[in-house]
Amino acid sequence: MRTVEDFFGENVFNESVMKSRLPKEVFKAVKEAIDHGKRLTPENATVIANEMKQWAIEKGATHYTHWFQPLTGITAEKHDSFIAPQDDGKVIMHFSGKELIQGEPDASSFPSGGIRATFEARGYTAWDPTSFAFIKDGVLCIPTAFCSYTGEALDKKTPLLRSMEAINKQALRIMKIFGKDDVTSIRTTVGPEQEYFLIDKKMYDQRKDLIYTGRTLFGALPPKGQQMEDHYFGVIKPRVQAFMKDLNEELWKLGILATTEHNEVAPAQHELAPIFTTTNIAADHNQLTMEIMQKVARKHDLVCLLHEKPFEGVNGSGKHNNWSISTDTGINLLDPGETPRDNAQFLLFLTAVIKAVDEYQDLLRLSVASAGNDHRLGANEAPPAIISVFLGSELTEVLESIVEDRPYGSKEKEIMKVGVHVLPRFPKDTTDRNRTSPFAFTGNKFEFRMLGSAASIAMANTILNAAVAEVLSQFADRLEGASDFDEEIHALVKEEITAHKRILFNGNGYDDSWVAEAEKRGLSNYKTLPDAVKHYLDAKNVELLTKHHVYSETEMRSRHEIFLEKYCKLLNIEYETMSVMAKQDILPSVSAYASDLASGIAVIESAGGSADFEKETFAEISAEMGEANKALKALNALIKECDAIDDYEVLADKIKDDMIPAMDDLRAHCDKLELMTAAEYWPFPTYGELLFGVR
Repeated sequence: MRTVEDFFGENVFNESVMKSRLPKEVFKAVKEAIDHGKRLTPENATVIANEMKQWAIEKGATHYTHWFQPLTGITAEKHDSFIAPQDDGKVIMHFSGKELIQGEPDASSFPSGGIRATFEARGYTAWDPTSFAFIKDGVLCIPTAFCSYTGEALDKKTPLLRSMEAINKQALRIMKIFGKDDVTSIRTTVGPEQEYFLIDKKMYDQRKDLIYTGRTLFGALPPKGQQMEDHYFGVIKPRVQAFMKDLNEELWKLGILATTEHNEVAPAQHELAPIFTTTNIAADHNQLTMEIMQKVARKHDLVCLLHEKPFEGVNGSGKHNNWSISTDTGINLLDPGETPRDNAQFLLFLTAVIKAVDEYQDLLRLSVASAGNDHRLGANEAPPAIISVFLGSELTEVLESIVEDRPYGSKEKEIMKVGVHVLPRFPKDTTDRNRTSPFAFTGNKFEFRMLGSAASIAMANTILNAAVAEVLSQFADRLEGASDFDEEIHALVKEEITAHKRILFNGNGYDDSWVAEAEKRGLSNYKTLPDAVKHYLDAKNVELLTKHHVYSETEMRSRHEIFLEKYCKLLNIEYETMSVMAKQDILPSVSAYASDLASGIAVIESAGGSADFEKETFAEISAEMGEANKALKALNALIKECDAIDDYEVLADKIKDDMIPAMDDLRAHCDKLELMTAAEYWPFPTYGELLFGVR
C-alpha cells in the first residue's frame, strides 16, 4: 500500500525532481532564479525544457499548456501536443526552451478593460520559474504570467509577483539597518483557508439559479438550519468523508499542503486549510484547490459551491488569508524576538502593517469586493465592511505603553523604549481570537478574513504587499539617516501608532455602536463593490501602485473598468435568471396549486363539507401571487432600463440602488409562496432538501 510520503508531489516537477534530472550547473541556475529572481539563459531553458518534457512523457502526458490566471478570476489553459512531424510521416516528441519560456494565447478574448481591442489578438504568457510545473489530467501545466503585446499585465499573477519584489526590496533595506546582512531575500507567505458547500448533484441540476449564478435566488429557510450549532466540527458524513479523502489525494499529488478538514457552521458547509507557502505559489495552489474540489465533487455525484453566499439566511463562505513575512534565514518578522534589537525589529514591522492597513483601507476593501461577497460581509459569519485591525489586549497594551511613555505592566519600573528595553515576553497567542475582525493579528501572522470563497487570493495579497512595501520604504528613508538609531526608532513607532490608532479595534465588529464609532474615527465603510471601486483611482492609490511598479496607471484604469463590468454582468445574469424562474417556474406552479384548491373547494362544498382551510389558503396565495406578480413586473421594467445604460459606472449604481432592492422584493414574495404551496407543486428542491440532502 502506498503511503502519502510515496505519492506526495509525484505530479510536480519540483526541486527534488530537478536536482535528480538536471546537470548541476543548470540546477544551480534554477535555484538562483527561484531564490533570487535571476534570469535563466536560453541554453539553460532548453536543457530544462527537454528534461521537463521527458519527465512529463514518462508520466503519460502528451500535451503541455501555459497555465495562467486571466482577469476572469479563474485559470486558463491552451493545450499543445509535444509532437513534431518528420519527413517520413512520423513524429517526434519535441519541446523547446522557447516553448517553455513563452506562449501566445489570444489576448483579446480575455477581459482587458480596453487594453486590447477586439481586432488586437496577440498576447504572451511568460514562465514563472518560482512556481513548479505540474501534471493535471495528463497535461504538463507550466505556471505563467500573462501580458498584452505591448507589455501590460492582463492577469492577476504579474502584479502579485511585482508586489513581492517591491516588499522584498524595501524589507531588505530595513534588515540592513538592523545589521542583518546575511538576509538576501524576504518573502511573504500565505495560508488561505477555503470554505465551501457540498450539495447533491441531482438537486443542483433542478435549480436554474445554482446552474447559472452559483447561488440560490429563491428559497425559504427550513425549520432547522444552523441554530442548533451541531454541524461545526461535527462528525463528517460518509459521503463527504469519501469526497475529502479523494480530494486530499489529488491535492497531495500536486504538492498542495492540504492539512485541515472539518465541517463548518452551516449545514452542508465545510473547510479545507493548507500549510503556509510563498504567496505566489499559495495563489497557484488555491486556484488549483478550487478547481479540483469541483472536479472531485462531481465524481461523487456532488456539486461544490464556492459562491460567497449560496443560501440566504445561512452562513456564507469565506477564505481567511493568513499573511506573514519571513527572511530566507528563517526569521518570521512578525514574531517577537529574544533581544531588544529583535523586539524593535518586530515592533517596526508590526507598526508598518498597522499604518499600511489604515492608509490603504479603501484599496484593501476593494481587493476583496465582488458581487457575491457583498452579500456576505457584515453578516453573522463574516467581518463587517469596515476595515480595522485586532491586536489583542496584551499587544495593544504594549503599544499604548510606548505611546504614553509609561511602564508596561506592574513589573516594569522603567519606561520602555523600543530597541533599548527588552519587550516583555508573552506567548504568541495570549488573547482570545476576534472572529468579527477583518484584519487580526494571531501570534506571528495577520489573518485577513474578508476574502470571499470564490476569489483569487492574488489581488488582496498584491495590495497588502504593496501597501506594506510603501510604509517600509518610508521607515527606511527615515532610519537610514538617523544619528541615534535607538531614539529614532522609538520616536517612529510612537508617532505612527499615535497617528494610526484609529484603525485598532479589539471589540465586537457586529455591534451597531461600532458603525457609529468607526465613522467618528474617520474609517471607511464601503458596503458594496460600486461604493469601493469609486476610490480605486484616487491619487494616493495610483501613486502607491505605480511608484512600486505593481501596476501602471493604464493597468489600473483597465481594472477599474473590469471591476464594474464584471459586477454588472454577474448581476445581469442574476436578475435575468430571477425573472425566468418566477415567470416560468414559480408562478405557474403556485397557480396550478391555487387552481386545484379552487376545484377542491367546489367539490368539498357540494358534498356538504367545510372547506375553510382551502378557502383561507386560496385567499392567502391569491393575494401573495398578486404581490409577486407586481414585483416581477417592476423587476422586468428595471431590466429594460438597465439594458439601455451603456456606462458601467452608472449601471452599477443603478443595480445597487434600484435593481437589488427589486430582486429582494420579488424574492420575499416568492419565498412566502413556497411556504404556502403544497410540497408536490413546488418546482425545485427546497433549502431543507439542499442543505440536508447529502447523507
